[in-house]
Parts: sequence; structure tokens; C-alpha cells
Amino acid sequence: MKNPWEEIPLADYENHMKLDSVMQLQAMNEMMKEQFDTYPISSVMILGIAGGNGLEHIQKDKFEKVYGIDINSSYLQSVKQRYPHLDGLLACLCINLIDETDRLPKADMVIANLLIEYIGYECFQNAIRQVNPKYVSCIIQINMEDNWVSDSPYLHVFDGLERVHHQMEEQALEKAMHEIDYNTIRTLEHMLPNGKKLVQIDFER
Repeated sequence: MKNPWEEIPLADYENHMKLDSVMQLQAMNEMMKEQFDTYPISSVMILGIAGGNGLEHIQKDKFEKVYGIDINSSYLQSVKQRYPHLDGLLACLCINLIDETDRLPKADMVIANLLIEYIGYECFQNAIRQVNPKYVSCIIQINMEDNWVSDSPYLHVFDGLERVHHQMEEQALEKAMHEIDYNTIRTLEHMLPNGKKLVQIDFER
């Protein structure tokens, strides 16, 4: 059975995420600039890169390699078309993080924004063990209300995600990372409309 993320059109996903009632695309773009700039790294891997939101903040003189990982090959095609100036620096790899983590290369840092929700803590641990980064920066969505997908005209595009979605908790993520020898070094919160917030947790090995 196909992963539901392979069948969600990128335009629908991004149009939903940037609605005034959702504001996640804009919030994450802002947060990603800081993720790229904060730590002394020369290579970074973005797990679940989707359409490449935030890549405009990549400083070419800082990075030797940027990896964009996604399960949806058409998303990765869009990333390449949108950021031609990163050609040679950016490598897009179509990898299913549920059962293909052994295909992941090494990197100094892993960024995983709104991704762990769809693979679970154990698969995420496997990915981090394989990449072996010094730093990991995660953004998770915390729902103060029951609905985890905000109401929008695109709502039904996400119906299939029910079967792969995991509810996130800050303490559970920290515990999972601690099990593989990563310690929390920073936590940031960004409030969103619709009773949700984005929580960024950074870890160091």
C-alpha cells in the first residue's frame, strides 16, 4: 500500500499550510532560517523536505552539502526546479524513512519539521542513528484541541494521513532522543491560529 504522502499534490499541501487560518508554511520558513544559521555545521539533511520551504535561507558559503529527503519524488522535482542556484550543493533523495533508512548518507545536522508525526519515534531514531549528526533540530505540532489538521478547503486531501499519524508529545520525543544519546539543548515555541503551536526542540550528541 502506498504511503499517503505519495498521493497528496504539493500545491494542495502548500496552499493549505499557508492559509491565514493555518500559517504553518510562513512560521516554519521563519524558524528554518534559524535552524540553518545557529550551529557550526557544513552539511545538513532535511527530512521530509516537501517543496523546499526555507531553502532560500541556505548560505552557499556555509554549506558543503545539503540533502533533501522525501518519499514523494514529484515533491523533489519541484525542489530542484525552484532552487536551481543550489545545483551541485543540494542533493535530493527519494527515500522511505519507514524501511529505507540504510540509504541515508551522513550529515552534521538533521532537520525534521512536521515529519516525526508521520513516521513515529522508533523510525526517527533509526534515521538519526544512520545519519549520525552532531545536531538534530525538530519542529513538532502540539494540538491544544482534538483536530490535528486545521479546517480548510483542502481538508479532505489529508484524509489518508489518519493511518500514519502519531500524536506528538515533547517529553516523549526528548525521551526517545535521550535513548540514542542526544540531549536537549534548546526549546522554542511558536503559537499558531486554531489552537495549535509549533515546538522546536534542538538536540546535541
